Amino acid sequence: MNTPALHGPVPSSLDHPLWQDAARVRASSPITRERFAADIRGGDQPVILRGQVANWPLVRAGQTSSDALCEVLLRDATDAPVRFFEGLPAMGGRFFYSEDLLGLNFERREASFGEFLERVSAASDQSPAPHLYAGAIQVPQNAPALASSHDHGLLEPAMEQLVSLWIGNRSRTAAHFDLPQNLACVLRGRRRFILLPIDQLANLYVGPLDRTLAGQPVSLVDFLAPDFERHPRFRDALEHALIADLEPGDALYVPSLWFHHVETLDDFGAMMNFWWRDAPSHLFTPMITLMHSLLSIRGLPDHERAAWKTVFDHYVFETNGDPMAHMPETARGMFGEMTPEKLQRLKYYLGKSLS
Repeated sequence: MNTPALHGPVPSSLDHPLWQDAARVRASSPITRERFAADIRGGDQPVILRGQVANWPLVRAGQTSSDALCEVLLRDATDAPVRFFEGLPAMGGRFFYSEDLLGLNFERREASFGEFLERVSAASDQSPAPHLYAGAIQVPQNAPALASSHDHGLLEPAMEQLVSLWIGNRSRTAAHFDLPQNLACVLRGRRRFILLPIDQLANLYVGPLDRTLAGQPVSLVDFLAPDFERHPRFRDALEHALIADLEPGDALYVPSLWFHHVETLDDFGAMMNFWWRDAPSHLFTPMITLMHSLLSIRGLPDHERAAWKTVFDHYVFETNGDPMAHMPETARGMFGEMTPEKLQRLKYYLGKSLS
């Protein structure tokens, strides 16, 4: 298996004048679980943890070669399929929509873990080379032993985490946000994250919510070639952007709902990430509520929408404090402590109301 090498220039933000003066994400040396909990976890700012996972077996193997890293990956690989993207050289590594936003500029494919890694390697013999990228490879299904042998040491062992691998050659992932908190750990190849807080939502021109590239809605702005006539407010977003340049062994903490545009800067890149939520286990994604509001709120007259905003501020966002503080716990119903019985009744009510 040869280290893949792309043929021809692949654009990146490293030397792009648009990003040369952007602010940088705060960096820290490796930290303990206690300090992570006290200073970073659940916070509202991204943080780089330099060398946090430098001693991981995959990082050490990757220092030797991409072949060595792949050997470690395949040692524990199962027969579960891996889904990946493949794009023509002309797309420049930017996996995105077609011009009309109804199609894609890449193909979705499926293969075994080993077959996918061979496809990435085979790109080295092609000129020009295709762009290949497998995101969110589920470690418990595809390489279950990796999670126990690659512990970042920052969360309690009992904390439920979704562990994924991200592997490919030079590529760009459009800016998007995730609901969980994220710890992104670089295994091989440099990574650049461009991050923006959720209050820049209106300036990022997010595309379809119900027809996405890989699950999450993405910004339609090309961060390397923005069209300021089509997306003029993106100039305002630039003032709030933060850049995180990561080397193998580094980890990046990304708070919930922070937009991040991700670039793989070398010919072979691999990353492992950990998602988790500091929230009650019964909570669903609020995206469901957003979609539900299309049936109940969005089309109302302005004065009615304003009235319902007052209701939501009071009962959901609790801008006036606990809305049930004047009532005994036994009389609070669904707004009291959520028990399994209440959760079942609530799901039944919502399902019946939409049927």
